[in-house]
Amino acid sequence: MILTDQQILAEIEKGTIVIEPFDRSCLGTNSYDVHLGRYLATYRDAVLDARRHNEIDTFEMGEEGFVLQPGQLYLGVTAEYTETHATVPFLEGKSSVGRLGIDIHATAGKGDVGFCNHWTLEISVSVPVRVYPGMPIGQLIYFLVQGDVATLYNRKPSAKYNHRTDRPVESMMWQNTF
Repeated sequence: MILTDQQILAEIEKGTIVIEPFDRSCLGTNSYDVHLGRYLATYRDAVLDARRHNEIDTFEMGEEGFVLQPGQLYLGVTAEYTETHATVPFLEGKSSVGRLGIDIHATAGKGDVGFCNHWTLEISVSVPVRVYPGMPIGQLIYFLVQGDVATLYNRKPSAKYNHRTDRPVESMMWQNTF
């Protein structure tokens, strides 16, 4: 079941959902709009290797924005820091963003109960598009969890994305054993 606006507000009051900064005007009928943070990143190497640490170059967008190019993967970040302690958050693109040819995530739209951080975005575009810090970029949808959770994400020793940061985080696939 997806939480409605009133249920999201109730969870915020209980502290089981945290959104910083929170702006009531960003609360939709059953979602919360998030915005593009001021940092983007690109991978240094043209060929990425799943078994090694692929380093990124991070840069800050100015108020004039930045033109994203097709064929380039950009890592972005939400301006909002979020925590979810009793629901499963899903990040989806906004239709207005999709209609500009912007995809905000390749496969990582679902968060875990206990995720506490800014969201890293895997951004790709089908045509050149100028984006701006603070522009609406996606929406969080919250799903109820049935049953108890044994270990929240932020308490898992194996969780790779627990370090709080307002900058994009590169893939940590290389930390897996395979």
